[in-house]
Amino acid sequence: MIIDADQHLFESRTTWRDHAAAADREHTLAIVDDDVGNAWLTWQGCRIVLADVTLPGEPEAVGARLQRALAGERPEARYDDILPRDYWDPAARLETLDALGLDQSVVFPNYGLVWERVLADDLDATRVNMGAWNRWAVAAAREGKGRLLPVAHLTLRDLDFLDEQLRLLAAGGVRLAMISPGLVDGRRLSHPDHDRAWAAFVEHGVTPVFHVANVTRPFADAWFETDPEPTNPALASVFLWAGAALGLADLVVNGVLDRHPDLRFGIMELSAIWVPMFLQYLDGGVAFHERLHGRPIVELELAPSEYVRRQVRIAAFSYERPDHLTRQAGDLFMFCSDYPHSEGTADPLADYRERAGTMGEPAAAPGLFADNVSWLVRN
Repeated sequence: MIIDADQHLFESRTTWRDHAAAADREHTLAIVDDDVGNAWLTWQGCRIVLADVTLPGEPEAVGARLQRALAGERPEARYDDILPRDYWDPAARLETLDALGLDQSVVFPNYGLVWERVLADDLDATRVNMGAWNRWAVAAAREGKGRLLPVAHLTLRDLDFLDEQLRLLAAGGVRLAMISPGLVDGRRLSHPDHDRAWAAFVEHGVTPVFHVANVTRPFADAWFETDPEPTNPALASVFLWAGAALGLADLVVNGVLDRHPDLRFGIMELSAIWVPMFLQYLDGGVAFHERLHGRPIVELELAPSEYVRRQVRIAAFSYERPDHLTRQAGDLFMFCSDYPHSEGTADPLADYRERAGTMGEPAAAPGLFADNVSWLVRN
């Protein structure tokens, strides 16, 4: 088995409206053309990001199209005319998996990565649009014939909604759900109010996942005020891993993973090169704090890093040398392509064979290429 831990399927222009209740459609996102024909993801008339067709390895082309659109220029080609079928159609994506030599793939949303922070002040709209994507994900899981593993989109801001959605997802065969690693209305992930959420994830067999997304940031907004990029500012890319590392450390140090030993976490597209240092600092920081205060914040049965090794798996790009990371941190890492995003790759197996050393061949690294993803989805 070879399983890609990070691909994306694009929402259609009306995915959210099509999968929302009629009474909720006023709250839905949509992809709408401007006066000269550029397509934009919008919410209640406000533009969020340019709707674009990304190609692996071509971020400059994405940037050129964005600058044209921002200048009010007509696009060189209409969005719908150049959007490949396998970007949005689960059946067509299965053909792409065959061409890439892959057996299965985790599939995240595309535009779902950019809107959560924009809608943060409207919890009703947040629920409506997450619920719409989740209903689409259930359908995609069915159309994917067991080879596509869609990722739901959830929030801890409303635990009744969370539980309702987890029941829907579990019944529909969706086993992964993207959540923000940031504060939840000012509360840390380990806050006692959220313990019900972690129990529900375990009860329904759905694994929460941290992924690159426009969500609550780990740093104050003032750090980003000079940056024109609305959803992925430069400093957020520099510190890509920081939010996930902070959220994960909180869950360990404050005992959530100890109290819920079957709670599993995935971390995708947030890099992996930081993990060995993080594990060292996690153990060292907690030990030093205990020496100062004579006791830990929470009594833990294991060393802090062991909870990560027991309950967390992290996607590692080929250039991060997962062979080196595995020697330093353990068999925690997952093969990924980020297809079809511009920062991703169109030939992931070749990339890993070239760059991942002794772990470049799937037969030599079953954890990296399949087993760790299978464990996350409880297969």
